[in-house]
Amino acid sequence: MLTLRAFGLTDVGRKRKHNEDAYLVDTERGLFVVADGMGGHAAGEVASRITVESMQEFIATSDDTTESSWPFGYGNRASSSGNRLTAAVERANEKVMRAVANRPELKGMGTTVVAALVDTERATLVHVGDSRAYLYRDGELRRLTDDHSWVQEQVNAGILSEDEAKSHPLKNVVTRALGGSPHVSVDLIEVPLRGGDRFLLCSDGLTGMVADDEIHGFLLTESLAEAVVRKLVDLANERGGVDNITSIVIDVIRDTSKDTGERTHATRRRVSEKTTMPMAKKGSPKDDFDD
Repeated sequence: MLTLRAFGLTDVGRKRKHNEDAYLVDTERGLFVVADGMGGHAAGEVASRITVESMQEFIATSDDTTESSWPFGYGNRASSSGNRLTAAVERANEKVMRAVANRPELKGMGTTVVAALVDTERATLVHVGDSRAYLYRDGELRRLTDDHSWVQEQVNAGILSEDEAKSHPLKNVVTRALGGSPHVSVDLIEVPLRGGDRFLLCSDGLTGMVADDEIHGFLLTESLAEAVVRKLVDLANERGGVDNITSIVIDVIRDTSKDTGERTHATRRRVSEKTTMPMAKKGSPKDDFDD
């Protein structure tokens, strides 16, 4: 039997006055979301909060049928979970757009999002923007998402190297975000689960300060999700904390007892919790993974 244990944390960082990130840890439904708002003032905070709340509501009220993604259509190449999670992002985008229309002072706001919906067989992940998802399995770390950013496009085209992209003045320019247009293009990946899998969802406030090999080191050496998350956030702050920092670690545990896992939320000094109680390609790239 596979169970989930997860821990999430958000921190304002060392440079920003407001935390525009939001996150959700809902182990009961297997839903995890990180949203990184943008737009300045309070606008980014509004966009990320709307996204997290909307996605939680949509997943809570939809079911495992072909109509679960209505009115956004149903893709036969994806699972029911894939359709539900994609539709949840579409619905969140609608709500962000509606908020902008109703409140002119919010014009220009938007948010990235990365989310996972995990059941007993698979993890279904979606993302828009440059928030990331990673999988740690059998001692190896794999980045599951491809940033929707200007610098990533240049890297993919062979114009910039990975190192050049990290310090480029346009590194924070995203090419996809919720709130930018009535329709949002959502990347989807589905990963068959194994006991011992660890997933990391995070905003670019973490990955902009902490390298992938350092992330790998913490996932390798720390047994508890909480320890991984806290040490990653602390390291990002030690490096300068130039942006808001949000991280969720989800542990997939092969449990032979009656323990059904635990749900953990955390706050810390200078941490604000934003929930009210989150290489990817279109289609179904699950064949990249062994069952």
